[in-house]
Amino acid sequence: MRPLIVIGNWKMNGNLASNADWIKTVARGMESGMPADRQYVVCPPHPYLAQCAQLIKEHSLAFLSLGAQDASAQSSGAYTGEASASMLKELGCRYVILGHSERRQLHHEVDEVVAAKALQVLDNGMTPVICVGETADERNSGRAEEVVCGQITKQVAVLQDRLVDCLIAYEPVWAIGTGKVASAQVAQDMHRHIRLQLAEFDEDVASHVGILYGGSVKPDNAVELFAMPDIDGGLVGGVSLNPNDFLAICQA
Repeated sequence: MRPLIVIGNWKMNGNLASNADWIKTVARGMESGMPADRQYVVCPPHPYLAQCAQLIKEHSLAFLSLGAQDASAQSSGAYTGEASASMLKELGCRYVILGHSERRQLHHEVDEVVAAKALQVLDNGMTPVICVGETADERNSGRAEEVVCGQITKQVAVLQDRLVDCLIAYEPVWAIGTGKVASAQVAQDMHRHIRLQLAEFDEDVASHVGILYGGSVKPDNAVELFAMPDIDGGLVGGVSLNPNDFLAICQA
């Protein structure tokens, strides 16, 4: 059975004081017990990874793993501003978000680059969280499934059966930071299409890969989303900055 996974993506937010308060609040909330069949991840900006790793250790947060928001497609070298997967691993990361729509839009990342990054993450023993999704124009023109399945196909072409060790995050671009959210059924329908697309390559991969929903996940819609058969958790953006909201989603 696929575990339910909740990943908090802080994006470019946080500071030393607020990070410490966040970890402390989550630690208190987790003391009362968390569902054992779930996994929880926090992804702070790169400069705060070492701090958060230390705080997670100090608070003995066995339920909470550390993740990064991106990784280089290169292992080392003259790539100013980049952070390699091996560096992230050394800091204690277990997960790495790749191909987020903001990276695709603002940094012009294409599927081939995302797949190359995923290989680096896999080679360093971490789990890539590969983001896919369509824009409002693509959905309104009836091309949502075509676009998303095309992104999946390009990952399959590079990663092949190593996809079984990845997570897929479906994040409709039109629902990120907009307050809009796909209905639970709309999200489920796309998750099902993704799983069927993976099954065309390998049914075992399709049945084991976790597919998360990302796009204005909140405490008041998490229960309905997570109840869907092909939705295996959430990639939570700005709402995860509030530790109490993050806890509420984790417990949904």
